[in-house]
Amino acid sequence: MVVDGDVSDLSVNAVSGVARGVVGPVFVFPGQGAQWVGMARGLWESSPVFAESMEACERALAPFVEWSLRDVVWGSDLARVDVVQPVSWAVMVSLARLWEACGVRPAAVIGHSQGEIAAACVAGVLSLDDAARVVALRSRAIVRLAGGGGMVSVAAPVEVVRPWLGALSVAAVNGPNATVVSGSVELLSGLVAEAQRCGVRAKWVPVDYASHSDQVEVLRGELGRVLAGVEPGVGVVPVYSTVVSEAGAARFDADYWFANLRSTVDFAGATAAAVADGHSVFIEVSPHPVLVMSVQDSLDAAGVVGEAFGTLRRDEDERVRFTTALSMAWVHGVDVDWGAYFAGRGGVVVDLPTYAFERERFWPEVADFGDSGGGTDAFWEVLERGDLSAFGLGGEERVDQALPVLAQWRRRQR
Repeated sequence: MVVDGDVSDLSVNAVSGVARGVVGPVFVFPGQGAQWVGMARGLWESSPVFAESMEACERALAPFVEWSLRDVVWGSDLARVDVVQPVSWAVMVSLARLWEACGVRPAAVIGHSQGEIAAACVAGVLSLDDAARVVALRSRAIVRLAGGGGMVSVAAPVEVVRPWLGALSVAAVNGPNATVVSGSVELLSGLVAEAQRCGVRAKWVPVDYASHSDQVEVLRGELGRVLAGVEPGVGVVPVYSTVVSEAGAARFDADYWFANLRSTVDFAGATAAAVADGHSVFIEVSPHPVLVMSVQDSLDAAGVVGEAFGTLRRDEDERVRFTTALSMAWVHGVDVDWGAYFAGRGGVVVDLPTYAFERERFWPEVADFGDSGGGTDAFWEVLERGDLSAFGLGGEERVDQALPVLAQWRRRQR
């Protein structure tokens, strides 16, 4: 399938895939790290659906923040955790609405750390207003942790990493070969050195606080108080919790959102549960893919043929990237409402071309006997007149002698 752009270079503008039996796509919402300056501007300007959702998120956030969502998106202030997390939440929720407007609705959702707030909102477990309250007030509380720690991503199974921990915490298990560790900067530096000595890649996460560690305990009382009014609902699609392993057991109230920040993020476990339930297509709904590789690793580890892909990419044209993502979903068997996508764009949906036939006929042309005078009517007129000379026969010929000649004449005419 060719997507928006210069169709002269199909290596760039074409996507391919195999459409297998799909139990509906799973929407995946990452935590902090997918953001980039300028994200959402292109879609806010070009997509009425996306713009309407962003404006609704802006209204929902207004009672809890002192800044404007629009101003931040068109600015460059994404350094503060109490700004970047609410903005990322709004972008992810709005991207999900855009997917749904194009006919792609999630069969289930998974959220990673603060991404679980967006997942719960899209699933209907949290109202837009409650989700805005959770993401804004919780990120404001996290400011108290700033400067007290850090996080490191290690490209190894959690079983390999545990012996190196000491007083550090496993912040997240993202996949079979992806573990995140949090704690003090001093201890993390020692872990990075040990990983490098063992030939294991370890990378610092660009944050100055230690989420999902014992440092979060100081926020328990504050979060219980400011989030006490959150009222979770039943939801419209399943949420694979990264906190509570038992399906359907999570209650997304104030206590849950503290546990979501304090406990290890079992993203790998949630993904494995979704795969075990028959899901094989995962769409990361974010401004830049950060979990796609971990999801793909989980699919491969389970021996399941599936696909994981993102929605947008950092510093790339958002309209083109979203069109590409829609095409990826479609070629992998996900239903897409292309009519809804092209509405208002002036485009049309056409059938795929078949083999380039040359339209050269090899069947003999059948004579039109009616035009030549040699058709059925002419035949019977000759017989009625008794004029056998038209067939090369004399009037004295017997019928049994004439029949072979007549048959030969007819074959010649046909």
